[in-house]
Amino acid sequence: MRNRAFIFTGLAIALVIGVFLSPFASSDPDGLDRVSEDLKFTDKEDPEAPASKLPFANIFDGYALKGVPEGVATPLAGLVGTLATFGIAWGIGQLAVRRSNPSDSSNPPLE
Repeated sequence: MRNRAFIFTGLAIALVIGVFLSPFASSDPDGLDRVSEDLKFTDKEDPEAPASKLPFANIFDGYALKGVPEGVATPLAGLVGTLATFGIAWGIGQLAVRRSNPSDSSNPPLE
C-alpha cells in the first residue's frame, strides 16, 4: 500500500509539471534539432521517414497536440505524454514482476 501511494504521488507531481509548467518551456530548438541547425543538415530530413507513417504520428506537432486551441495544446500534450509514459512503464513493470515471481514451483528458490 505504501508503494502505491509513493507511485501515485510521483505520477501526480509529474502531471502537475507536465500540465502546468510545459507552457513555460523554451521555444528554442533542443537536442538533435539544435545540432542539425548548428551543423546545417536540417534540410536533409526525410519527409517520408518511417516514423511519420505510424498511426499516431500526426497527433503531435512538436510539443503540442494538433487540432486543439493553442492555449491548451501544450498542457494537453504534457498530460497525454506523461500518462502514456507512466502506462508503458507500469506495463513493463508488471510484466517484469510476473516473470520474476519466485512462487513458481518449477524453479525452487536458491539458498
